[in-house]
Amino acid sequence: MSHDHAGPSSSTARLGIALGITSLILVAEIVGAVVTDSLSLLVDAGHMLTDVGGLTAALVAAWLIRRPATSSRTWGYRRAEVLAALGQATVLLAVGIYAFVEGIQRLFAPPSVPSGSLLVFGLIGLVGNVVSIAVLSASRDHNLNLRAAFLEVVNDALGSVAVIVGALVISATGWLQADAVAGMVISVLIVPRTIALLRETTGVLLESTPKGLDLDAVRTHMLELPHVRSIHDLHASQIATGLPIISAHVVIEQGCFEDGHAPRILDDLQNCVLEHFAVQIEHSTFQLEPETHQQHEHVEHV
Repeated sequence: MSHDHAGPSSSTARLGIALGITSLILVAEIVGAVVTDSLSLLVDAGHMLTDVGGLTAALVAAWLIRRPATSSRTWGYRRAEVLAALGQATVLLAVGIYAFVEGIQRLFAPPSVPSGSLLVFGLIGLVGNVVSIAVLSASRDHNLNLRAAFLEVVNDALGSVAVIVGALVISATGWLQADAVAGMVISVLIVPRTIALLRETTGVLLESTPKGLDLDAVRTHMLELPHVRSIHDLHASQIATGLPIISAHVVIEQGCFEDGHAPRILDDLQNCVLEHFAVQIEHSTFQLEPETHQQHEHVEHV
């Protein structure tokens, strides 16, 4: 059964459009940062630069995950989406920390920033980001890669809003520190979201139990099946978005191997993990063992 719920061709096209728009905004904001000497615009341009790299990585990953599995890569390149999301989140976190530190320094020594020019470039960035959000919104929940790309564009839009607000405050009050505050606001918006994404991507890479799956409940439910005596070596992880896997050694009554009942137990185990939990697991591997087999095991199991 296919696990590609993302509409790969459509998602790739959307990423390509978002990349083109983001690249144009990047050029505009670099020019604006040079012209205005604005921290908020400089940070947003730096953020935009990481987004261009991130969206490029996302586009490459979207192409890679469509490649078929081989004997040397049995899951194909499905984890490319996780690696791309991890890279994007790592760079975003670095940008967010830099923005906050630089903002603190500029609170005490704010440069002169032309509010009119700052407002124009902020509006250009916001319009472009809103278009990118509209392009990516339909596919943002399909996998970690697309979620990271969408998150970057949303953060860009929030950054543009901060730039605009800073420009308006400077224009109305002459308080130059507003630009530094806007830069710090951008960092505050970036960091919590990127930490959450980092936790999720590293959880996949560390082969943690898929979010929403209670492995103790799985063990209990499996033990309630007829003729199942014990469970050991129970493991669950996630290859990529929408692709959880589970494996276990299942000890069953000796008579089940003699009367041909073992295949029925295997069906029951697979239906158990497919139908009874919030996370439906289609890829399951169960090793059925008689009770006498445990004495041949060479390691301690749980």
